[in-house]
Amino acid sequence: MPKLTKRSIDAAKPAACDYFLWDDELPGFGLRVFKSGKRSYLVQYRAARRTRRFTIGPHGLWAPETARREARSLLGRIAKGDNPAEERQFDRQAITMKEFCERYLADAEHGLILGKKRQPKKASTLLVDRGRIARHIIPLLGSRRVKDVTTPDIYRFLADVTIGKTKANIKTRARGRAIVRGGRGTASRTTALLGGILSYAVSLGIISTNPVHGVRRPADKVRDRWLTPQEYRTLGEILDAADRPGKYDQAVAMIRLLALTGCRRGEIINLRWDEVDEARGCFRLRDTKEGRSFRPIGKSAFAVLADLRSAHATGYVFPGAAEDKPFIGFS
Repeated sequence: MPKLTKRSIDAAKPAACDYFLWDDELPGFGLRVFKSGKRSYLVQYRAARRTRRFTIGPHGLWAPETARREARSLLGRIAKGDNPAEERQFDRQAITMKEFCERYLADAEHGLILGKKRQPKKASTLLVDRGRIARHIIPLLGSRRVKDVTTPDIYRFLADVTIGKTKANIKTRARGRAIVRGGRGTASRTTALLGGILSYAVSLGIISTNPVHGVRRPADKVRDRWLTPQEYRTLGEILDAADRPGKYDQAVAMIRLLALTGCRRGEIINLRWDEVDEARGCFRLRDTKEGRSFRPIGKSAFAVLADLRSAHATGYVFPGAAEDKPFIGFS
């Protein structure tokens, strides 16, 4: 067939099956006529020993000369080694943020995502990550393709979380709820997590640069409030009044240890007797937020522990009701 024109294309009638009209002036440029009557421009070429077809667009939306110019551009790219049909297929299958976040969490559970001190992320950290991903990242960016996320998108995300666009009241279990408020601190920490997720995407070759790099996040609120000497005396008086054998004795001892050691709440809850090294004046904690940790401990803290230690003390310093479980309900 000679050159494809509007007249020749309009004259093409549907048949019992699809057929092609090829342009003699530009080899590889043609028109597909569907049995439904629809007509689309395309280019046909060979790549990797296979015949490929790339659809330019439907007749009507594309004029013959506009489609011809597009076909000439595509064929020029193909001559240089490009494969537009394969690129389009890859583009359609490009992973979304929601899909990649799911992969990130799955890889983290297998120890492939390293946190502080190049150690796998702890279960407690992953629990927080899951909450931030489910409540902020997926609602705001989940449908976006990873490769399409830009630095302006990150600033918009930061602003949306800050103003509470993702706030929600979520039922988590029979009697539990998660109150999601957003705010500056949440926005800053969640954006930091988002940066880590996208850094992982860079390492896998999904994107070449991380759009979070260079984004100015609000400074996270640093806690700089200490109890005054008078407040410590008041705390001691309250603990002395509550120190009743068999009732609050474990909770009182735990609060005293927190005040005397500066340990995290979870570290005191999960403290075991074989981690208490009074001879060397320290706790040898096997599993903390930063991994193994050695904490110098003063004599006052060991005095609290002396009242708790039995002749054959093993297991948790503050045991729970269930066997080999720590004391729970210490909020």
